[in-house]
Amino acid sequence: MNLPLHYGLIGSLEAAIIALLIGLGVYWLSQWLCRRNGLSPGHAIGWACLAAVAIGAGWDIWNLFYTSIVRLESPLYARLALERIHDPDQLGGRVVLEVVGALAGVALGWRLFSAEPDEADVGEA
Repeated sequence: MNLPLHYGLIGSLEAAIIALLIGLGVYWLSQWLCRRNGLSPGHAIGWACLAAVAIGAGWDIWNLFYTSIVRLESPLYARLALERIHDPDQLGGRVVLEVVGALAGVALGWRLFSAEPDEADVGEA
C-alpha cells in the first residue's frame, strides 16, 4: 500500500484495518452489482474477496514476490529493492494481516449487507 504507516506490528495492524475497510466497500459494491445483474451471493463474495485482496494487499504481495524472485546477489540491487518497501522487516507479516483483514472485511460486509430480516423483526400484520 505504501502509505506512511507506523513501523512494526502497529503498522501492520493499521494496514490490516485499511484492508478491512476496503473489503467492506468492495463487498458493498460487488453485492450491489451482482443483485442488479441477477447473480448469486456467492458470485458477490468471490469477486469481492478477489478484489479486496488485490486492492488491499496487492502492492505488498508484489513486493514480497519480487524480492523472492529477483536475484539480489548484488548489494546495490538489494538496497534498491529494499528502499522501495516501507517496512521490509515486517513485509511477510503485513501481507498476512492485510489478506486476513481484506477477507474479514468481506465477511463482515456479507453479514451486514446481506442479512435477511429475522421472523421476530417482521411485525405481525
